[in-house]
Amino acid sequence: MLTTKKPASVSGAQTIHRAIRALKLVAAQPERGLRLVDVAEKMGLERPTAHRLLKALTEERMLVQHPGSRRYSLGALLFELGLAAAHQYNLHEVCQPVLQKLADETGDSSFLFVRSGNDVVCLARQEGSHPIQTPVVPVGARQPLGVNAGGLALLTALPEQEVMKIIEAIEPRLDAYSNLEVDRLHDYWERARTLGYALIGEHAVPGITAVGLPVINAAGLPIAAITVASIHERMSNARIPTLIPMLKKASEMLTQLLRQ
Repeated sequence: MLTTKKPASVSGAQTIHRAIRALKLVAAQPERGLRLVDVAEKMGLERPTAHRLLKALTEERMLVQHPGSRRYSLGALLFELGLAAAHQYNLHEVCQPVLQKLADETGDSSFLFVRSGNDVVCLARQEGSHPIQTPVVPVGARQPLGVNAGGLALLTALPEQEVMKIIEAIEPRLDAYSNLEVDRLHDYWERARTLGYALIGEHAVPGITAVGLPVINAAGLPIAAITVASIHERMSNARIPTLIPMLKKASEMLTQLLRQ
């Protein structure tokens, strides 16, 4: 009697290894993402198998698929898992000297923010030498993404589809921030992408304006944001361009430190 040979089953360990390998492949292409056919080819998988793997990772928010290109990029859950693990790698200690240097150079308060779901959390703060500082955002304070310069900087480094979902989710909470409306938040986000840095004021804290940049890791992921904040009168249009090179240098220093 002829018998049909059954395909070898994949163990749980093999499935995990495949998932991690797929995530690493996608992380290696942060700007363009990867197509299903790319993942299948690079991993030596049949397309239906690769599709099931990518679908499962997308459902768990480890990947996101962009509707237009159908390409996959890293998803929100990886940011959240990274945040949960941050304390193990002394992120605060690693970043504090850079924050201190930035505060010394600008004379203003410098801040480090990290993402937590649809919120941004102040992880560290360093005051400058200017007589009027902005210690009004305490370490541990949590605000919706986009309300302050740190959250807005993180939004500029995320895929547009994910940004739209985040803004939709936080909309009911925006009234608490000087009646910040969704349309205006969209405008802030568009302007930040055009300028190359986040600029926002009067919403997170009345009378305070801040500029910020994301901190990007080796895989191209925004893992944090660094900002400089001051009273609105001091953060003039003429002064802001002088702060951006300092912020960029600080962001690059943090990226290098976090790779070590």
